[in-house]
Amino acid sequence: MTSNEELRLQAEHTSMRNYRPAPMVLTRGEGRHVWDVEGTRFLDLTGGIAVLSVGHAHPRLARDIAKQSARLVHTSNLFYNDRAIELSRRIVAKTGFSRVYFGNSGTEANEALMKLSRRWHWERGHQERVEFVATHRSFHGRSMGALSVTGQSKYHLGMEPLLPGVRFVEYDDIEAMRQVVGERTAAVIVEPIQAEGGVRVPENAYLVALRQLCDERGALLMFDEVQTGYGRTGRFLCREHSGVMPDACSLAKGIAGGFPLSAMAVTLKVEGGLPPGSHASTFGGNPLACAAGLAVLDIFEEEDLVERSEVQGRYLGQHLNRLVDKSDVFVDARGRGLLRGLELADGIDPAGMIAALRKRRVLLTLAGGNVLRFVPALNVTREELDEGLAAIEDILLDPPLLQGTSS
Repeated sequence: MTSNEELRLQAEHTSMRNYRPAPMVLTRGEGRHVWDVEGTRFLDLTGGIAVLSVGHAHPRLARDIAKQSARLVHTSNLFYNDRAIELSRRIVAKTGFSRVYFGNSGTEANEALMKLSRRWHWERGHQERVEFVATHRSFHGRSMGALSVTGQSKYHLGMEPLLPGVRFVEYDDIEAMRQVVGERTAAVIVEPIQAEGGVRVPENAYLVALRQLCDERGALLMFDEVQTGYGRTGRFLCREHSGVMPDACSLAKGIAGGFPLSAMAVTLKVEGGLPPGSHASTFGGNPLACAAGLAVLDIFEEEDLVERSEVQGRYLGQHLNRLVDKSDVFVDARGRGLLRGLELADGIDPAGMIAALRKRRVLLTLAGGNVLRFVPALNVTREELDEGLAAIEDILLDPPLLQGTSS
């Protein structure tokens, strides 16, 4: 049997070192569990960073991907394909948007939002509207454009100069927005919940006021729903909590259950904003990815996953609040649906907490540096949530582990 350590050393010799993965090599998944090459089973509450909306190796998803791979894998966008047509039709019907553009990742979808914003104003003779307003602690991706509207300086290090014409303000602060949105603003881009930035939930009134402000000043409003969309917050799109309809939004992560796919969904107002030749993606909307996307929507309906996200998320949230009340290790619990964050107190080593959980065969990730992020598959069971919560309770009884390392 090949060990985790043997394979990790092989990776050190062949892979770029831009990642810092945990010291085990995963080889199989089923439902909400994964196994490493040594046969150890872990409860996965990371969901592939909110990607595995229907869990690992869902039989319906695996079957439909296999069937499509034997039928038609790729055509390019020089031709229509039936899977993309069907998926775009279903997304439009489910979200209330007017048109859909397909890409491969959340970053690509956010790049499309930015290009749409500038081109839409340019087509209307407003060439001066080229600036973007984004928020501190936001995360929109790693390409140069998406990185430029990401409000976390740690991701900018060594990558500057970034795209000019981006202004940052505090999140959930409409007065700060009013100070900067003006006649040069092409679009405001925000997450309806800041996920990577620490699971920060704004007041609904903030998003409502942001919609009004953009309308008053002629700017477009773009929502990044890469992590918050597709049932993650107990609604199909997070925007439904506030009732605010942005001019466009980005979708990815849970859209195809782990298969690379993303989308930009747009309203009637901006649907002509990217005329032929202005933007493209070789792999975007290929039949295999869209077949996976269709399977995910079928599973959502068959298993009522949006409602399950709301119900299980409420249960998880109640228990995370109890952890905050009973222990000074945690200072806050927040989120919606199955996007939840548990903030660690100052002096608690976040990496030590993650490592301690991993020793108890539970996988979680961090957001915002010191927030345990819970983004399990939407079909996670209450028993599995209890298993994860019990591991945290166990750690609280063994404080030295909290000062451990990530090894």
